[in-house]
Amino acid sequence: MKPLEVIPAIDLRGGYAVRLLQGDYERETRYHDDPVAVAQHWAQRGAPRLHIVDLDGAQAGEPVQVDLIERIARSVDIPIQVGGGVRSERHIQQLLAVGAERVALGTVAVQQPDFAERMFRAYGARVALALDVKSGAAATHGWQSVSETPYLEFAQQMAQRGAPRIIFTQIERDGTLQGVAFEPLMALLRTVSVPVIASGGVRDESDLKTLHALAQSTTLEGVIVGKALYEGVLSETLWQTP
Repeated sequence: MKPLEVIPAIDLRGGYAVRLLQGDYERETRYHDDPVAVAQHWAQRGAPRLHIVDLDGAQAGEPVQVDLIERIARSVDIPIQVGGGVRSERHIQQLLAVGAERVALGTVAVQQPDFAERMFRAYGARVALALDVKSGAAATHGWQSVSETPYLEFAQQMAQRGAPRIIFTQIERDGTLQGVAFEPLMALLRTVSVPVIASGGVRDESDLKTLHALAQSTTLEGVIVGKALYEGVLSETLWQTP
């Protein structure tokens, strides 16, 4: 049976581990003042990898929490994937150098698809497309702007340009505990043949079971979870369940 990676999210802002509601910087919940301890906590409980988002970087247009990301990477023995403010090859190299296994490209892929294609070809599985979707289109600049390109069309274009993997976040569901919106996810899985990691809205074990079943017949390979873990809705022993 094909496994489904359940990946804890650690969103960094001002040196803290936080969560935003639907990507809104004005609706922040601060969960911990030591993101390194949070990373170690999830790693010790069996998480297969971590999803780190530099929220300050997403706003600034360049990685900001690099030192903290490096401390996280050094503190755990599982891979981390990192996004937020990655707009140049130098940024990719910087994050890989401090320990990221995989770097996500979001805004720059929408604004500079030729550049994104070059990065996909050059770095392969060490980069991924961050497809952040709001109102059916790709969002940019820390989710504060929305492009005019329908997300399925954009995903298809990026897959054709060599995107090795897509991290698909449904912004309207992110941080809401309303459950995964499965139809947009399934539409994406029907459109592209590259591996997909889902994100946004995971509510409970039933969502994970449905996603696991979906992974058996599609290229879905993982799901990022945030609030459901931090609020205790999902059991911290979920990685120990066969």
